[in-house]
Amino acid sequence: MPAEPARSAASAAPLSPKEIEDRLTGLPGWSLDGGRLTRSYRLGSHFAATAMVVHVARVQEELDHHSDLTLGHHTVSVAVHTHSAGGAVTAKDVELAHRIEDLAPGHGAH
Repeated sequence: MPAEPARSAASAAPLSPKEIEDRLTGLPGWSLDGGRLTRSYRLGSHFAATAMVVHVARVQEELDHHSDLTLGHHTVSVAVHTHSAGGAVTAKDVELAHRIEDLAPGHGAH
């Protein structure tokens, strides 16, 4: 069984709108929509999209932080927020978004 990830109150504290805006500069394609960090990826096939969902699920388990994933024919859409922070965006969400972005096509981290 994997070790329990370290938790900190700072990573679960809601970020201000300015903090979110600043952190999104390092996440091209991500935006704040409905109080969540969101991004959609277009992949070359349904199989590639499904594989990305599996890779994202592994990262989510590792971080013990889960996003909403929507699988389409050639697409994966992600929405990230922290339930324990009242649905606000936290540093945990930004970290997960970066990890997901590292898995995205073109980053070579599959």
